[in-house]
Amino acid sequence: MIARRLDQLERDRDVDLKRFFQTQGTKVMQDPRVMKLMQDERVMKTVMKGFQLKQQAQEQFDARVERVAKQLNLATKAELRDLKRALRKMEQELEKERAKSKAPGGSKA
Repeated sequence: MIARRLDQLERDRDVDLKRFFQTQGTKVMQDPRVMKLMQDERVMKTVMKGFQLKQQAQEQFDARVERVAKQLNLATKAELRDLKRALRKMEQELEKERAKSKAPGGSKA
């Protein structure tokens, strides 16, 4: 119960922080000086290169985490997502079968 509440507080804090940075970023981007700067081709190339480097770093980090998780025989996020999807599918199929067996004329096992 307490762990759930702490998780919720942490998620709320993360959302608030994200919202704060989004609003501040929007304000900065609306500044005429920034708008003029963003029209410079050199600046845009540098910004794009920064985004590409961030993406590459994230991909490398994720790959390393996945390798370590496999070495330690831990489940990765992707594996957990796949397991949850499979579990939901099985639960839905089970509910369909239960509904069939409860329906009039349905076969009972």
